[in-house]
Formats: sequence, C-alpha cells, structure tokens
Amino acid sequence: MTGPFSHLRVIDLSRILAAPLAAQNPADLGAEVIKIEKPGAGDDTRVFGPPWMKDAEGNDTRESAYFLAGNRNKKSVTVDIATPEGRAVVRELVKKSDVLIENYKVGNLKRYGLAYDDLKELNPGLIYCSVTGFGQTALMRNGPATTSSSGAWAA
Repeated sequence: MTGPFSHLRVIDLSRILAAPLAAQNPADLGAEVIKIEKPGAGDDTRVFGPPWMKDAEGNDTRESAYFLAGNRNKKSVTVDIATPEGRAVVRELVKKSDVLIENYKVGNLKRYGLAYDDLKELNPGLIYCSVTGFGQTALMRNGPATTSSSGAWAA
C-alpha cells in the first residue's frame, strides 16, 4: 500500500476499540501494521457480533463486522506472548519497527518482558504507545476500563 506512512512499520498488540482504532489510522495511511493475535482465539473482537460479515449469498459468516472495521489494512499473525518463543518473535519484530501500540492493563506486558523499558534496549527509536483507561499513574490505573468502572454508564 502506498501513502504518507508507507515507510513505517507498526506492531499492534491491541485489543478492543481505542487501541485497534489508533493502529488502524497508520494502516489507512500506508504503514505496514502487524497485528499480534493470540493463538486459537485471535483478537477478542473477532466474536463481537452481530453484525457479521456476509458471504456472496448474503448469509452471515463468522467474521465480525466490528473486528473487520477496526482492523482493516493490517496484517495479522498469531503469537503466544506467554511463551519464550512468542516473546522472541515480538522482540525481533520490534527491532525492525517504528511504533508499538498496546492496550494491556498497566504493568501486564512487564511480566512478559515487553514493556517499554524492556523494548527500548532493542530499538532506542521505538515509539511505544500505551492506551489505557486511566493512564499510567492514576489511582485506578490497575483496573480495566469498562463502562461500569468509570461510573459513566452506571444505571
């Protein structure tokens, strides 16, 4: 794909809404975006439906329209970051990438050796974007960002 970001490679360790959309923008602008998905299940949003993508006869497929909309123009690989082999794959990709986007809970990638402090040694120029519900230092930083955790959608 051509575009103003066609010289960039982005590693996408994102799941659910905000971060996948953040990684979609450079993909739409021509960057090579490599989405890392967990083996056997893929991205959580693959099962967010309906609506489902339709086949040539107009029947529902197993492809979530939500997933497809948030992950267009991306490449996808399955990697188990819980294994040493999986972590090694991500580290090798980081060496040859410009940006990493993730939205794990604060501190979760540290236990896999994939936090910014771990990866900056491999690639000092890496832009590391962490999308969290409450930031890295807020009181609620360790909790997941859900509609009920903020109280904004509470009944």
